[in-house]
This record gives sequence, C-alpha cells and structure tokens, in this order.
Amino acid sequence: MAHFDLVHSGHVRFLQACRKIAGEHGKVVVSLNTDEFISAYKGKSPVMSFSERREVLLGLRSVDQVIANTGGADSKPAILEVMPDFVVIGSDWAKKDYYAQMQFTQGWLDNLEITLLYVPYTEGISTTDLKKRILGNQVKLD
Repeated sequence: MAHFDLVHSGHVRFLQACRKIAGEHGKVVVSLNTDEFISAYKGKSPVMSFSERREVLLGLRSVDQVIANTGGADSKPAILEVMPDFVVIGSDWAKKDYYAQMQFTQGWLDNLEITLLYVPYTEGISTTDLKKRILGNQVKLD
C-alpha cells in the first residue's frame, strides 16, 4: 500500500528487499494507491497517474504484480485479495501507528498467518526531495 509517485532509489532498494524476502519462488505484489486516494490523503494529485506509476513498477525486476489499492485507507481488501505470507513496509513507519493507519491489527494479521516486516528506510531521498530539486532547478525553456 504505497504511492510510488516519482520512483527513486529508495523505492528501488525497498522493492529489492521485498524480492529478497519473497525468495526465488515467491512473488512481490505491490498494492498501489489510486489517484483518488492520494488526492484525498495528501490534498493534491500525484505527479504521475496510476497507470504511469503501475507501468514503472512493472518495469522493475523486483516487482511481479501490481494491484490497485481500492480500499483506500483500509488496506484489508488488498491483503485479502493477495493473501501474502508477508506485508513489508519501510522502517520509517516503525515509530508511527501503522496499524491504525492501515486499519488492521496485529491480531488480524496473526489470524491470517501473515507476518509484518520492516525493511530499512533509505535516508536522504524521498519524493518530496525530488520535487524540491526539480523545482529548484527550473530553467526557463523558450
């Protein structure tokens, strides 16, 4: 359950970690937030459309499948659709109330025999940082 707007090296490292966790015979399935959800959640539209973000993700070796997160803030429908062995998130969420954010509990995951794993967050790069760099380097093109 992620935006993956303006995919950068932090995203790539995260997805590579997911591939390693999935193993040789596992699948990495990304639950990609819809444009409508991102607009409601962030108060602004993503830079890239859902179809553009989906295409970029599917072009990465570490991603096998991309599904639409149609549940919005409620990630349970996407989890139930895939029934993964693991739900993998970045360690930047470890200090936040991820369970409330995603609208499930550890008990709910335990009942489904799904393990929540954190992978190291890549410091020094974010979509917000990229946007600032792009805007800071604007050149008048006449």
